[in-house]
Amino acid sequence: MIVINKRTKRVALLTALLAMLGIAILYTAIPDEKPVKLSQNELEENPLEDNTVSYMYDIPVDSFDVQLHRIASGESFGKLLNDRGFGFPAVQEMVFAADTLFDVRKIQAGKSSYFFTPLHAADTAPAQFWVYEMNPIDYVVFELQAPYTVRRGQRELTVRERSIAGTIESSLYLTLQNLDVSPALAVSLADIYAWTVDFFRIQKGDAFRVIFEEKYVEDSIFVGVGAIKAASFYHGGTELYAFDYTDASGNREFYDEKGNSLRKAFLKAPLKFFRISSKYNPKRLHPVLKTMRPHLGTDYAAPTGTPIMTTADGTIEKVGYTSGNGNYVKVKHNSVYSTQYLHMSKIAPGMKAGKRVRQGDVIGFVGSTGLATGPHVCYRFWKNGKQVNPLTEKLPESNPIPEGYRSDFENFIAPLKVKLDNLKVPKQHSANEEFPLAVN
Repeated sequence: MIVINKRTKRVALLTALLAMLGIAILYTAIPDEKPVKLSQNELEENPLEDNTVSYMYDIPVDSFDVQLHRIASGESFGKLLNDRGFGFPAVQEMVFAADTLFDVRKIQAGKSSYFFTPLHAADTAPAQFWVYEMNPIDYVVFELQAPYTVRRGQRELTVRERSIAGTIESSLYLTLQNLDVSPALAVSLADIYAWTVDFFRIQKGDAFRVIFEEKYVEDSIFVGVGAIKAASFYHGGTELYAFDYTDASGNREFYDEKGNSLRKAFLKAPLKFFRISSKYNPKRLHPVLKTMRPHLGTDYAAPTGTPIMTTADGTIEKVGYTSGNGNYVKVKHNSVYSTQYLHMSKIAPGMKAGKRVRQGDVIGFVGSTGLATGPHVCYRFWKNGKQVNPLTEKLPESNPIPEGYRSDFENFIAPLKVKLDNLKVPKQHSANEEFPLAVN
């Protein structure tokens, strides 16, 4: 028989009390578990702990069997759900529920979608949710049970700033690829410098420095290039700065370091990507008629269907077709300047005389209608009623930054310019040598 005296009882009680307190302290020291959102890959790579609630598309995946389904070629929304046991009335209600949120006719082959079926349900049980990924960021969620609700969502987006510098050896695209940068940045740079740099005349040895944003979802999946904050482009012996600035009135523009807008009254060309196949020439042998006659336009060759842009704000003066011009549009910009765009494969919808257009608006598409030997746009330019050569004409500038915003602008660009100027550009043909760009 075991005898327990009073002291032993006190020790036992104290020990039990401390143990209880220790458990209580441990319990209160652990914070409440917050739900976490994991991607499908993360779910596969990191098994969930019992006390964690994880979400995909704001759906608690712990409660569902999640099945990936890639849209097959020719697969429609109706067939997709019919194959999952949903009849026509249910599918129709889902289409009505989507209404303006999502056009179910636009599901695309190869896109990812997911069916969410409750865990432990019978094999024949229908899915409760269907999620379609429109792109790496946007998705749409269909609840597959009455009353059939539909919602749109976005993955969490992370934006990171990145700075690069490079020297062009062959092309801007290849240089960016060598820097592990999306070639989409070249398109953004072409848009910014559309009035000052002909990107089809870039020379070996031209250089650039750029501060820009890259966008990621789930903090690791690259989904595209964001805004360019500042850039400099060294071309033709001149360094051209560009700073993205929005004034207090909400007006956004790219300016150089002196506050001059990079936007000119006229674009350098009506196409984003092109080659000049024939220049303005008062004495040219016509390629079709084989006779000497003036060519009072500039021909820009590009694939059929390439969008043609109006080079300045204005009002459409004429839209039509002639045997020589093919499909064409003529735009009157003001009392001094007019432009005309010939040989279109087709004219953009809505283009008619009297319509106002803005610089960069698509007014038609490259073709070879009329007297043309291949797909191109013949760009004609009038000044005071006389056709002139836009490549040699001194065209009007746009307005500089308003004086009321100049001080704020200078303070805004100062750290960006220092950051740009400190980026060293690798010297041509030598990865070990570097040189700074010229500073105006």
